[in-house]
Amino acid sequence: MKDKIKESYRQLIVDTGIEMLDKGITVGTWGNISARDPETDLVYISPSGMDYLSIKAKHVVVMDLNLNVIDGETEPSIEKHMHIAVFNTRKDVNAVVHTHPVYSSAFGTVEQPLPGISEDFIQIVGAEVQVARPYALPGTAELGETAVAGLGDNNAVLLPGHGALLVGTDMKMALKVSLVLEKNAQIYLYAKMLGGDIRAFKQNEIDFMQDFARNSYGKKNKGA
Repeated sequence: MKDKIKESYRQLIVDTGIEMLDKGITVGTWGNISARDPETDLVYISPSGMDYLSIKAKHVVVMDLNLNVIDGETEPSIEKHMHIAVFNTRKDVNAVVHTHPVYSSAFGTVEQPLPGISEDFIQIVGAEVQVARPYALPGTAELGETAVAGLGDNNAVLLPGHGALLVGTDMKMALKVSLVLEKNAQIYLYAKMLGGDIRAFKQNEIDFMQDFARNSYGKKNKGA
């Protein structure tokens, strides 16, 4: 399997960790990142306990979907169970990002689902982000099970007392989901402070926006 390893995926993990720090969606060594190569099903995951600014491509661990380490000089992230559980359940997902954001983590702390109140959230995250229940300790297979159950068909799930788990068809999408999730949580909290009624999207509006995002947004017109 080592002959199928692609260095570009290792570098993607390194670059994503730096971007997470730059965007302020994690701190220190917390959070973790993985990417699946759909051609080989090999998973590239960030190492355990290393500062993102210190991680080099050689530190990124390569695993298979059975949690077997194929290559790497370090230990894989302790959340490997959670990442592999997502890849084994969601065949549409090729990137998983676990972050420690401030505003959306507040909802996980009180175990309150986060409703979509902004159009971009509805389009790429889901109508509502659930909280993974019951609480499971970090680094356990149980956390992988509850995270996958809470994720469902959405692209994000809140981990109580822990942070958020975001997924996407590629790393660019997973990072975009993480930023939109945090923005939506911040808007929701500010709106509650203003004291007005928060308008909920109707189901037909949700269906329209999600269909638009999947089939129309950013795509060239066929006759153009």
